[in-house]
Amino acid sequence: MATLPGSSQETSAETPWPLSHFSGKLKAHIDRVAPTWVEGQLVEFNLRNGNAWMTLRDLEQEVSFSCVAWRHVASGLDGVVQPGARVVAQVKPNLYEKTGRLSLVTQQMRPVGLGDLLARVEQLKRQLSAEGLFEPSRKKPLPLLPGRIGLITGRDSDAKKDVLRNVHARWAAAEFEVREVAVQGTSAPTAVAEALADLDAMETVDVIVIARGGGALEEVVLPFSDERLIRAVSEAQTPVVSAIGHEADRPLLDEVADVRASTPTGSAKLLVPDEAHERENITGARSRMSQGVQRLIARETEWLEAVRSRPVLARPEDMITVRREDLVSLRRRALVSMEAAVARARDWVTHTRARVTGLSPQSTLDRGYAVVQSQRQIIRDAAELAPGTEVQVMVAAGEFTADVTDVKSGETR
Repeated sequence: MATLPGSSQETSAETPWPLSHFSGKLKAHIDRVAPTWVEGQLVEFNLRNGNAWMTLRDLEQEVSFSCVAWRHVASGLDGVVQPGARVVAQVKPNLYEKTGRLSLVTQQMRPVGLGDLLARVEQLKRQLSAEGLFEPSRKKPLPLLPGRIGLITGRDSDAKKDVLRNVHARWAAAEFEVREVAVQGTSAPTAVAEALADLDAMETVDVIVIARGGGALEEVVLPFSDERLIRAVSEAQTPVVSAIGHEADRPLLDEVADVRASTPTGSAKLLVPDEAHERENITGARSRMSQGVQRLIARETEWLEAVRSRPVLARPEDMITVRREDLVSLRRRALVSMEAAVARARDWVTHTRARVTGLSPQSTLDRGYAVVQSQRQIIRDAAELAPGTEVQVMVAAGEFTADVTDVKSGETR
């Protein structure tokens, strides 16, 4: 017998493994897998010959495994787990070589209680809170009047009708972009997250509402506390309103959403203003504006009347008359001042002329004195002349020429 290849990598078309050899290798590999705890939904549970034959399905994906619990384990499961229940099980994979069928041998199984699920939610809440996903600084404000409202809700649900009816009752022109998805069960978180991503990508949607009516705790709290959904809401660029109708226990969606409404009906007050109230406000504002304008006009009218009644406007000619009288008075004062100044100046000129005249050479000549010149030089001392010198003599009226016949020197008197 030819030697078989030692590993699968060494096999080829010329040197293949027999199928039984491959099955044995595969079983030996699978048998090395340690027992593992898994979680899923029990969809089938049948007892035959003391053994339990079951089907376990993933809570979110289309993945399922056949499970078997041998007699010593199955006896403790009967009546404890039911089809449709959410369970956790410790399983070890097993390959049945004859048929190549893979199954999970169940060593332990127990249903997941509501307390366990809520404990997981509380643990997840602490984790996400530590990451800062619930911080108030991350909250986005809602638009005052959204152009289009995105609504994620159940198919033909009462929550959808409540939101549409109450929003339109407050603002008749409100527009919606509705996504009807599963809002309970294991597929709800994925469906809601996909609808959220779809609406968040639409530029016309200004706000997104995730609405669901009341129900059992596990139907309301658990689907809307899923980690993937919570992270999707925290990453959304559009403001998100949580409108889950469950007051006793709040899902984590309430914590991460930008705004929380206690019920789908209550979300209408957060989404749009009350049209009737706004109309009343506008009417009141217009009335106050009108009254304010009227008061302003009345106040300005009174002011104009007061201005018009003043003498300057009632009898403007009085202002001209007063100014005319002022001008006459000023002209009179100016004329008197000018005449006085001219008289003083005339007196000064007369006095000055008299002084100048009294000091002039002509005045001296008029008193009988004469000016003697010789060769155009005024003679001040008789010693400057000699007998026979011709001199010119100027008197008060005219002048004449004379010859010096005698010179007498003497001191000036």
